[in-house]
Amino acid sequence: MKKKYSGIEKKLSRWGWYFVTPSLIFFMLFSFYPIINAAYISLFRKKILSLKAPDFLGLGNYKYLLSSSDFWNSMRATFVFTLGTFIPLVIVSLLLAVLIMGRNKGKKFLQLAYYSPAVLSSVVAAVIWMMIFDPRGIANQWLNFLVNTPGVDHLWLAKSFMVQFSTMLVYFWKYIGYFVVIFIAGLASIPHSLYEAAKIDGAVPRQIFWRITLPLLKPTVLLVSIMAMLQCLKTFGTQYLFVQAGSPQAPINVITLNIYNTGIRDHLLGRASAMSIILFVIMLFFTWLQFKTSKADDVDY
Repeated sequence: MKKKYSGIEKKLSRWGWYFVTPSLIFFMLFSFYPIINAAYISLFRKKILSLKAPDFLGLGNYKYLLSSSDFWNSMRATFVFTLGTFIPLVIVSLLLAVLIMGRNKGKKFLQLAYYSPAVLSSVVAAVIWMMIFDPRGIANQWLNFLVNTPGVDHLWLAKSFMVQFSTMLVYFWKYIGYFVVIFIAGLASIPHSLYEAAKIDGAVPRQIFWRITLPLLKPTVLLVSIMAMLQCLKTFGTQYLFVQAGSPQAPINVITLNIYNTGIRDHLLGRASAMSIILFVIMLFFTWLQFKTSKADDVDY
């Protein structure tokens, strides 16, 4: 019987590999190969339209980038955008999820309302907000109403600080609902009996949140923080469209936009690939750092 059972297990395992292998090949072809190819191209001086064999530079592209003020400006713009968007996204989406779960009615409607911007493409979201940020748009009207400055154009798409804030606002609006839904799923997995026991013991809502909800939500917080961070680090569409509409490029010249301009506009494919690898390493490092410091596996109901 043991040998027979072992044979059945092997057969099931074999069929599992038959079904999984096509997906693995597809994933490797469209994920691993581009990374390896970009790392290889980053070692050469390669131009898109040139028929000449690329010149081998070794780490020359990386040395150039590390001494380039334009590259370091892109790093600054990327980290300013990431910090200004990632932290509010995680905190506000968590608070909204807790408030929605605390309601008796309208949960589904609120989830749908918050999630609806996430189904829009980045291009559509940017176009909508460019109309809002127009000098005659509602952004100026509302801000003038709040600070009592009638008729003032606050230059949402022209001033350095305002255009950075505008891109953060677009991204926040687009993705807040997506992370709210993830947090709601995490909250739903917490046993309701824990909340009932805490209320019987006389715990107030603030104590319940800090002593029960937040500690048991660690895995979801880790997931959302990593997804939000990666989404912010690879931002591109909003900045590209704002620059095309006439906004100053330097304040929002994030590394992905610099990669696009270097590779497509300037035809310097090797240098653009080097920037891509640096961005990949940064994303990998911060993901590892969050896993290392979160201790999400310590959660126990």
